[in-house]
Amino acid sequence: MAPHTVVVSDRPMPEDAGAAHRRVGIRGTELHLAEYGGTGTPLLMLHGFPQHWYAWHKVARQLSGEYRLLCPDLRGFGWSGATRRGYDMDGLADDVLALLDALGIGGPVGLVGHDWGAFLGFRLCLRAPERFTGYVALNMSHPWPRHRAVLPNLWRLWYTAFVEYPVLGRAVLRHWPGFTRFLLRHQVADPAVWTKAEIDEYASATSVSAAAGQAMFWQYVLRDIPGLFRGTWRRHRLTVPTLLLGGERDSVIAPSLLAGAERYADELSVRLVPGAGHHLPQERPEAVAEAIREHFAEEV
Repeated sequence: MAPHTVVVSDRPMPEDAGAAHRRVGIRGTELHLAEYGGTGTPLLMLHGFPQHWYAWHKVARQLSGEYRLLCPDLRGFGWSGATRRGYDMDGLADDVLALLDALGIGGPVGLVGHDWGAFLGFRLCLRAPERFTGYVALNMSHPWPRHRAVLPNLWRLWYTAFVEYPVLGRAVLRHWPGFTRFLLRHQVADPAVWTKAEIDEYASATSVSAAAGQAMFWQYVLRDIPGLFRGTWRRHRLTVPTLLLGGERDSVIAPSLLAGAERYADELSVRLVPGAGHHLPQERPEAVAEAIREHFAEEV
């Protein structure tokens, strides 16, 4: 595939009556955008892995009458165009900022991210704090990890060994949908929160976005892990008011990984949702919606 080639999935999209869909051309690709609610304060919602815009459908039911929810598929995921490069966090951050510009949103917006989308959200807040009124990060640690908290929890990331390496990762994600199904079921406190249709949708979507998924993990290994251990982000301060919302039973991001960032932030709070796992938008959409209301009401 040539570097300028863009491939867009032709898979049928999950139906959600409240969502309006469009494509927006940015930075050599097209991003698919699902939008809920045409009026109200804009909230940019960034999905995690192994999902796409539909990850927000339960939260959207709670909030679409109050906010304008912008739910893009990240480059190469869902129905956004796939390219050979551009899956590092700075590249994905450039995509998001270009999307806001293309939508004509010059003023600051609210930001919500889950999992990898939450990791990307921190990068956005540190790089362009003037673009965001506040940030709600779901199921993700912050950029200032305490090594004594990280090391005992590295075993939780065992599955990344099957994803990050270029040949193996793409093969696993593309040809072994059972792996995606396993992750989704085992990363929540109660697997019954997923319907069969949802599990099948994300497994199928991950097969199509295998190259993007693997590339994103690999870029994290090459760029972000060394930066975290060098303390790169200790030279930066988080000025966007931020809420870290975690699951008490999160099997990926342990609650202990959410602490320790207060000294690097102007306004940061941490909260746990009792009995919840790694997919708060799926497991506790009401709690996520209420946290968003409270956080952004304080920023008005």
